[in-house]
Amino acid sequence: MANEPPTADDSRTDEVLSARSLTRDFLSGNGRLEILKGIDIDIRRGQIVAIHGASGAGKSTLLHILGTLDRPTSGQVFIGETNAFDLPDDRLAEFRNRTVGFVFQAHHLLPEFSALENVMMPLLVGRWDWDTARDRAGSLLAEVGLAARLDHKPVALSGGEQQRVAVARALVGRPHIVLADEPSGNLDRGNGEALLDLMWDMSRRHGQAFVVVTHDEDLGRRADRAFRLEDGQLNAVAA
Repeated sequence: MANEPPTADDSRTDEVLSARSLTRDFLSGNGRLEILKGIDIDIRRGQIVAIHGASGAGKSTLLHILGTLDRPTSGQVFIGETNAFDLPDDRLAEFRNRTVGFVFQAHHLLPEFSALENVMMPLLVGRWDWDTARDRAGSLLAEVGLAARLDHKPVALSGGEQQRVAVARALVGRPHIVLADEPSGNLDRGNGEALLDLMWDMSRRHGQAFVVVTHDEDLGRRADRAFRLEDGQLNAVAA
């Protein structure tokens, strides 16, 4: 029997992620540099949230903390009802694999594996059995329009197709939330818009929450909510 992560129906409240009083400081040659200064945010199931900001404002730092890839200097991140940073590192890694999906500007596909195997990888890490993981990954790749490309390795895929594989990989474990860091940044405008359309469609179809960090102001007008990160503070952008 498969060792399955919780699905979207597993005793989950509508609030899938809550951050409270997040700060992040770094030591520099001139002393302590404050990147995040007490950020609060709540994200509900099915919401698409855009975060804008200038280069160096701390958008990726915030996304990494929300996704538990980095720990804050202070503050809390609740995913579902779990205070993520109360977990030790080994349990946090397992929890992250079950609850958070990631899409980065660089697709980070494993070049020696096929599209199907790349999408299966989070499930295999989570100790799913091979056949169940293969069926889930194949179904999701078909859903993103790559049914005919399952056995192709990344080098045989276009940039847009590689990012579609990355989106499928992020969604395959039915995580609480998907975090995307400039996901269309390496694509031309046509493929970038197609990728964003895909993410919007998958969010609506599966009730999936997305947080998208982007320089693209137009994206914010399509999102359910948009914020700008400036001077370490997250400020809502009026619709």
